[in-house]
Amino acid sequence: MVESNSESSGQYFHVIRELTRREIKRKYARSVLGVLWSVLNPLLYMAVVTFVFSFFLSKGIENYPAYYLTGNIIFSLLATGSSTAMTALKDNRNLMLKTKWPRQIFVLSRDYTALVNFLLSCISYVVVLIIFQIRIEWMAILFPIDIFFATLFLIGLSYALSIWDVFMQDAKNIYGTAIMVIRFLSGLFYNVDTMAPGVQTFISFNPFYVFIKVARDSVLYARVPDMHYLVQMILWSVGMFIFGSLIFRYKENKVMEKL
Repeated sequence: MVESNSESSGQYFHVIRELTRREIKRKYARSVLGVLWSVLNPLLYMAVVTFVFSFFLSKGIENYPAYYLTGNIIFSLLATGSSTAMTALKDNRNLMLKTKWPRQIFVLSRDYTALVNFLLSCISYVVVLIIFQIRIEWMAILFPIDIFFATLFLIGLSYALSIWDVFMQDAKNIYGTAIMVIRFLSGLFYNVDTMAPGVQTFISFNPFYVFIKVARDSVLYARVPDMHYLVQMILWSVGMFIFGSLIFRYKENKVMEKL
């Protein structure tokens, strides 16, 4: 029984890896630069945003390009990962009919593709940290921990969204609008500390901002984030993972009927 479970887990891991590889190939199929674009794109986008917003929103923010890029790569991981995973079940309907693979793997392959793109964008992030001479202290160990919990949050969110997309026709459009709003409530372009106290409190409970805040504090400012944010980081990720998993397990048997 143990060997059988081990073999099944190995097979599913292989399937997820192949699906992730397929998603990456599909993403860069028509791109001349290919995977290199995932490295260059954050730098180019950072340059544009810095040029546009640095004169208006960078007050009191040291090393604004690094500040923005820290937030953007994490926001992109969560936003792009969840948005693409949202349609995973619909997009793979035919494959689900032909195989008996767990339906979760189709969602996970989209999340892992987003994680691979995030890791590639970290190359440009390291370049920016070097250019701005950001000294890396021991607190930076919190960065990979932060990404681990952010990925856990992403998986749970993706599970819930993929089910929502199957059972509600306009779910994708609604979530697209929500992501646009969340972008402006995640402190990507501005210093949250300069906002009104009520606005600061509201933003501080945004999970996207929580993961960004922990990353900035640990890498850019070489300090341990407030316990408030560390606790939220864990609660949001574990809570969303459990919630998404339960929703997915409860509805997955009805997915094919709906599709």
